[in-house]
Amino acid sequence: MSEEKNVQDERLDLIKEWLHSLEEKYDLNLSTLAPASSDAGFRRYFRIESKSGAASYIVMDSPTDKEDIRPFIRVDAIGVRAGLNVPKIFEADARRGVMLLSDLGRQTFLDKFREAPEAAPACFDAATSALVAFQAVSEPGLVPEYSEEKIRQELSLFPEWYVKHHRGTSFDDREQRIWNAVCDRLVSSMRQESQVLVHRDFMPRNLMISDPMPGVLDFQDALYGPVSYDIASLMRDAFISWDETFTLDVSIRYWEKARRAGIPVPNDFGLFWQQIEWTG
Repeated sequence: MSEEKNVQDERLDLIKEWLHSLEEKYDLNLSTLAPASSDAGFRRYFRIESKSGAASYIVMDSPTDKEDIRPFIRVDAIGVRAGLNVPKIFEADARRGVMLLSDLGRQTFLDKFREAPEAAPACFDAATSALVAFQAVSEPGLVPEYSEEKIRQELSLFPEWYVKHHRGTSFDDREQRIWNAVCDRLVSSMRQESQVLVHRDFMPRNLMISDPMPGVLDFQDALYGPVSYDIASLMRDAFISWDETFTLDVSIRYWEKARRAGIPVPNDFGLFWQQIEWTG
């Protein structure tokens, strides 16, 4: 733990030195640098105010031996082309693993839903419109493929982390055969779907209350994969649950928007709903 803290302290010194070089250009008040958030990976985020108090910025710290910032830069540019409200990149130093970004606000959709559940319909309407806009600029080669190997790797997290580590057990031969068959069906379903840009973390905690709505974050791991993936992520978040009626309503509204925009969703919503369920 102390070794990790020392590394973080070294990173913080690096960040402060870097920001000092930008102090005059962006009117930065270095004394306001404070933690903003962190994510499940190795990245962490700080907020810093301008001396006038008229602006605030986000500093991304992404240790170069852990998280390359170049995928973020690449997908951010795709988001801009799609017309999404993604962070503006003011400065990026891939050698140091730091970026100075626009601040999209302090309240996530998840925060808003916990405070005011009645805001959900309008928020999800904005989210699905943004999702359709993102998918509309899809083309192969923009991001890596969501390969069968990658899907199976992610499915393997269930027996490894839930069954083995959390439950303290393992599959017997019969259970392993059932699990293998389930994985084969899920992989087949996802690979047979039409393929589009997939955010991969399109969830309420990565969507911000902002103007315009929503601010979209945490997109650096985007892949080219199944069209059902992001709507499944949006409605089946690990941190908040919705009843089936509301989930169906949002999913149908998304499907209608997607069809109008030429997104390659199935013409039969029943088939698409099965794909969403299985992907979820």
